[in-house]
Amino acid sequence: MTGPPQAAPSTAPLRIALIASARHPIAEPFAGGLEAHTWTLSTALRARGHEITVFAGPGSDPGLGVVEMPFRTARISESACRDTSMVAVPWLEEHHAYLQLMLELARKPSRFDLVHNNSLNYLPVAMASALPVPVVTTLHTPPTPWIESAIQVAPHCPVHFSAVSAHTAAAWRHIVPSATVVHNGVDTRRWTPGPGGENLVWSGRIVPEKGTHLAIAAAELSGRGLRIAGPVGDADYFEALVRPRLSRTITYEGHLHQPDLCELVGSSAAALVTPCWDEPYGLVVAEALACSTPVCGFARGALPEVVTRACGRLVPPGNTVALAKAFEPTIALSRADARRHAEAFCSMDAMTRSYERFYRSVAA
Repeated sequence: MTGPPQAAPSTAPLRIALIASARHPIAEPFAGGLEAHTWTLSTALRARGHEITVFAGPGSDPGLGVVEMPFRTARISESACRDTSMVAVPWLEEHHAYLQLMLELARKPSRFDLVHNNSLNYLPVAMASALPVPVVTTLHTPPTPWIESAIQVAPHCPVHFSAVSAHTAAAWRHIVPSATVVHNGVDTRRWTPGPGGENLVWSGRIVPEKGTHLAIAAAELSGRGLRIAGPVGDADYFEALVRPRLSRTITYEGHLHQPDLCELVGSSAAALVTPCWDEPYGLVVAEALACSTPVCGFARGALPEVVTRACGRLVPPGNTVALAKAFEPTIALSRADARRHAEAFCSMDAMTRSYERFYRSVAA
């Protein structure tokens, strides 16, 4: 005896509110991987026929159809500013922007099928139960106290969670028992294969936790040139540990737009990835592999999940001597294999299909 026929999964376009960063614009050159990921995801979903409204900070790419935050800036009196509980102004402005957004989304019947919180802010999680539609949140970082607190506001948190890697899902498992893993992806039509070259490349935010200084140390040990690209997120760190070591062979190329960064990475022998923290994913890995450039880095965080023996070499975290010794075996790897891995594992198309399945399971 068989049961009733099952309805086929809906293929109708979805109406999605995508909550992004209020702090940094979603525009090139991107402030970091989160902003690049938001741009890629919203662009890909729209290309697949979905109706996407991106809530993001001022200055974002107008092609995304962004609704800017904040709607109204809070006016804080001088006496309130002198109170011992006063926080930094940027933190308060961000709090005010997300608070207004969530109240706005909860105030009237929704024109969306679901809300995807792709920010690092806690309020979309804390206020999810006030919304008339499902809320999904992508976990982009290791656990933070603010989001852990937000998850515990209601007896049963109504938010559906995804995580950018199995490593990140495991890090949150004590409070998010089940997060759907959706690996980040890059547009392999924009990140195209390059010919390689003699120099190494390091790209990303120049901050202590990304370990730019360790990439420089390993390059100096090997005698190979190193080209560095990315926004200076910590000026003191850059001035103390990066700028003094720049030379004829170790150069800083600036904060590049995507086409220029693609050319730089694709014309390099190998990409160095040197995290000093447990990297939740490592979008620069996906970008390098899409450019057919093999990866040499530290086995930390999600990197062992993304980098295979066919497309890179990983060494113990912080070991610059081992990193330098791994350069030549990395450079000898097939650039075609690196590109194939990017297309199969960390492409925009693979990511978008996974998010569509996740969205439909939530919105059903």
